[in-house]
Amino acid sequence: MAAALAVAASSSSAAVVALPAYNVDKTKITVSGLSSGGFMANQLGYAYSATFSGVGVFAAGPYMCAGHSNYTACMYNATISSSMLNTMQADINNWSGTAIDNKANVANQKIYMFVGTSDSTVGPNPMDALKTQYTNNGVPAANLEYVKRASTAHVFPTDFDSTGNNSCGSSASPYISNCGYDGAKAVLTKLYGTLNARNNAPAAANYIEFNQSAYTNNNPGMAASGWLYVPSSCASGTQCKLHVALHGCLQSYSNITDKFVKNTGYTRWADTNNIIVLFPQTKVDSTSRATSASGSLPNPNACWDWIGWYGSNFAQKSGTQAAAIKAMVDRVASGSTGGGTLPAPANVSTSNATISSMTITWSTVNNAAGYNVYRNGAKVNGSTVTTTSYTDSGLAAGTTYSWTVRALDGNGAEGATSSPASGTTTGTPLPTATCYTASNYAHTTAGRATQRSGYAYANGSNQNMGLWNTYTTTTLKQTGANYYVIGTCP
Repeated sequence: MAAALAVAASSSSAAVVALPAYNVDKTKITVSGLSSGGFMANQLGYAYSATFSGVGVFAAGPYMCAGHSNYTACMYNATISSSMLNTMQADINNWSGTAIDNKANVANQKIYMFVGTSDSTVGPNPMDALKTQYTNNGVPAANLEYVKRASTAHVFPTDFDSTGNNSCGSSASPYISNCGYDGAKAVLTKLYGTLNARNNAPAAANYIEFNQSAYTNNNPGMAASGWLYVPSSCASGTQCKLHVALHGCLQSYSNITDKFVKNTGYTRWADTNNIIVLFPQTKVDSTSRATSASGSLPNPNACWDWIGWYGSNFAQKSGTQAAAIKAMVDRVASGSTGGGTLPAPANVSTSNATISSMTITWSTVNNAAGYNVYRNGAKVNGSTVTTTSYTDSGLAAGTTYSWTVRALDGNGAEGATSSPASGTTTGTPLPTATCYTASNYAHTTAGRATQRSGYAYANGSNQNMGLWNTYTTTTLKQTGANYYVIGTCP
């Protein structure tokens, strides 16, 4: 561990630039990842199922596993019971269409899964549970490919040698190995179909280091810079696909420099197949933080958040890391033909704070047909904002939030994301979150929820709790005056 953390990030010879926008086919945006990156890929696939048409998972586990169980119950080849899967499924059902996109989208995704039979870090059992979860959510067998590779440890598999790689049967840094199996080709083929032959020497100029901090909302687990690979065809205006590749723990740029970016094979296939590859980056966070079900832990291995270090909403659209990646995806894809190139609104500010609301204002963007407002990475306006101010309500008392704004062109395409503006509501926050577990009917009679058209909705957050009856049970966490979210208390 100490040796891994001692690897310093090498300085790039090129300047860090603002994340560029390209002509992206928005029906061909996909994501994959290894280990914690695999968990995050799965989370993005559920949270933003309307965006990601395909998901690749290398050695990870099911959605929200560590949201309810200690993280050790979701790896180390632990058996994940049907009861545990049912609990995770309840989250998917309850959040569908509100905290996450409609779960019906998942059934249309292409899914690729890979695990080594010698992988003792995660192992086949959690991956088997992940396959069951996808099947339970309607993914047909034709859309799901599951590979179990013999004599393969917890690594990203390739079929070529790269300097510094570990052996295929050893779980060690950099966790990239020549296993005689081209993992990048396999996942991209499943997600996009037959590929052109790869280029084994992608041009160095096609790698772009970009300013990631513009999208992270100061998340302490994300690095200031990320990486992007742009084939020359895409840079010249060809409509391209977009794939997000997420490294695992101990694979960030600060740990292994550019090995995950350059030695996994993603860019070799991207170069000849009009695929832009986005490589978001984490960083070490040594501060011990409360997690959803694993107690208080630091994040010394620069893992993606799959256990709730940065909020109990880590697997939802509003999770800080998920929202940051989605914002980067939106930016890269905002150069599509027909619009999406408007500049970021300037002078975003907050004012008129109350116990439950805040006014956000900004300067006019020329040629904008309207605006969307985002709180902590999640869009808050139901319809297009046509003025240069918006009052966000339903907030928790004494709580600090961050807002960004994006302009819309005449085709409804979003432009660049503004710089964030923070503001704190008035009043005193609840000293300790209070949770209530009851039937949806009891929640409404107690004033914690309302019912519409046979469904119960949490007060404040308006999250869909499921059917309004005495049989459906939901846990609501009170986070402010008459403000409840679906969740659990520590």
